[in-house]
Amino acid sequence: MALHDPVPPAPGLGDVDARCRMLAQRFDAVRARSGALAAPIGAEDAMVQSMDDASPTKWHLAHTTWFFERFVLAACGDDTPFDPAWDFLFNSYYQSVGPMHARPKRGLLSRPTLAQVQAYRDSVEARMRMRLQRGDLDAQTLDIVELGLQHEQQHQELLLTDIKHAFFSNPLAPAYRDDLPHARGGAAGLRWITRAETIFDAGHPAWPGEAGFAYDNESPRHRVLVPAHALASRPVSNAEFRAFIDDGGYRTPGVWLSSGWDTVRTRDWQRPLYWDEACDRAFTLGGWHELDPDAPVCHLSYYEADAFARWAGARLPTEFEWEQAAAALPVDGNFVDSGRLHPCAPATASTGLQQMFGDVWEWTSSAYTAYPGYRPWPGALGEYNGKFMDAQWVLRGGSCATSADHVRASYRNFFPSDARWQFAGLRLAKDSA
Repeated sequence: MALHDPVPPAPGLGDVDARCRMLAQRFDAVRARSGALAAPIGAEDAMVQSMDDASPTKWHLAHTTWFFERFVLAACGDDTPFDPAWDFLFNSYYQSVGPMHARPKRGLLSRPTLAQVQAYRDSVEARMRMRLQRGDLDAQTLDIVELGLQHEQQHQELLLTDIKHAFFSNPLAPAYRDDLPHARGGAAGLRWITRAETIFDAGHPAWPGEAGFAYDNESPRHRVLVPAHALASRPVSNAEFRAFIDDGGYRTPGVWLSSGWDTVRTRDWQRPLYWDEACDRAFTLGGWHELDPDAPVCHLSYYEADAFARWAGARLPTEFEWEQAAAALPVDGNFVDSGRLHPCAPATASTGLQQMFGDVWEWTSSAYTAYPGYRPWPGALGEYNGKFMDAQWVLRGGSCATSADHVRASYRNFFPSDARWQFAGLRLAKDSA
């Protein structure tokens, strides 16, 4: 499956038989995309873990398979695992279903081999496909299948960001692919788009529901007072962030949060992750390339995004300011489906908001916490999101490594303050009278 092939949209929640057929098609498409993304990665590369926060490609492929084996097939009475020992290896953080191999040590798993992991995928896919095509899954189990597909799309993005960090850490700086297109757009002047104070219905209706899939951390929908404010028309560009560097931004403690300044000093941050010392080139999934000054800056931590906003005399938007603006826009942008796998400058000029979706995840000033009335999913799947509502910040909009059908205006991504290896950038905001 080519990266630009569309993944069929998530089905609605109507007739169970029809939904089984639609999910069978979607299952094949999502699983095929994982295979296509992993195809350029050899067996040696597939077991590399370059830092504790990343996982080897092989582990991503196995873990997403384990999810279907553990939460779908076992629940249907198909409780003969491919290999009982692998339940320990490929459980991620579901404490309620049993112990797991330590996350920082996933790169030590030379066995099972990549070929054995592929055989695991083939086996589970065949069993899943048979049940979907036979239509013997009830509505509740189909909800878990859809969750598993959304979960796999999250790991597809992590597969790309993790292998990028691994290749960057290799002195040979190999490219994930040397045939990636390099689109360049024109410079788009930054404009401020003002919004009056309003009460906004934020979040997504509880899922399952007729409004389509959403994670539990996106609900319940609730009313939020959004004060008058202005949003920048586009994300901050490489050239604009270069001006922050040239002005001594990484040497000026006054624009940094206290813990951010400590991090800058102890880790010797002087520029975004993947930029060279001259700030002229950046490492990409296609290897080293000249930095496009007009493309959105990416691989910033929350600390760097917040410091830049302070330096620029602005601030980061709240997640509700961002969602209110995005809710009226189509989900359209530079996603993994385009095959570029890197942020690009806007191709055309616009008088409105640009690049709200795709290109880079946008840091917000909102702490990742529960909405009023939040209820996690029941059982082990309740561990999916809620237990991570601690010392993290919300990002919105998706990136060039996200699937187009995986995001929506209410989607809440989250990372800690010092995370840099994701395609994360920022859009400025400011108060207005």
